Amino acid sequence: MSAIGTLREGPLHAALKQQYAEPGDRLEVPVDGYVVDILRGELIIEIQTQSFSSIARKLRDLVERHRVRLVHPVAAERWLVKLPRKGESKLTRRRSPKRGGFEGVFEELVSLPDLLDHENFELEILATREEEVRRFDGRRGRSRGGWVVVERRLIEIADRRLIREARDLLELLPSDLPDPFQTAELAAALSRPRWLAQKAAYCLRESGAVTQVGKAGNALLYSRFATG
Repeated sequence: MSAIGTLREGPLHAALKQQYAEPGDRLEVPVDGYVVDILRGELIIEIQTQSFSSIARKLRDLVERHRVRLVHPVAAERWLVKLPRKGESKLTRRRSPKRGGFEGVFEELVSLPDLLDHENFELEILATREEEVRRFDGRRGRSRGGWVVVERRLIEIADRRLIREARDLLELLPSDLPDPFQTAELAAALSRPRWLAQKAAYCLRESGAVTQVGKAGNALLYSRFATG
């Protein structure tokens, strides 16, 4: 079962699991028909570096009988490594100008925001420094000029934030965000795209951290202080 659990494991996932594990933890353990990344006493820890949708069913099942912590990395700093193209001998490495924050978790949290209302579930966000390795493939990766991501590698864990309940998500919002707010204001306050602010608003509403309190024209208004 342990071998099955690591067959498709990428270097980022493997590195996070090794750094996150503590003495006494059991790795790649079978629980209720699943293989879990880490078992720490009665706590199941699952590390997910990509889409939450692929693990949502597993988590929803396990939380009914176990305490579960989902760990997810967001790249606070990313180094882009391009492997040599055919006929070239050297790779290139440069730091991406893009910076990420804990709010990046909303991109994936849309798959299971309601789980934050479950007493057995918690979410830990890791702010990481990473390398993103790319290779050239003219048939794919058009959005990146023909370059496709091969793997992600961990440099270090810079910071972490534990979300034990839905209201803890509010700590990811800027302190100067007005109340009520709309997604355009949230995007501006976060200095992030509108689409991410829309996902954040959805997660906050579905988890119960904020309440939809009306509209301003066609824009929905959300309040942090109107929750029961």
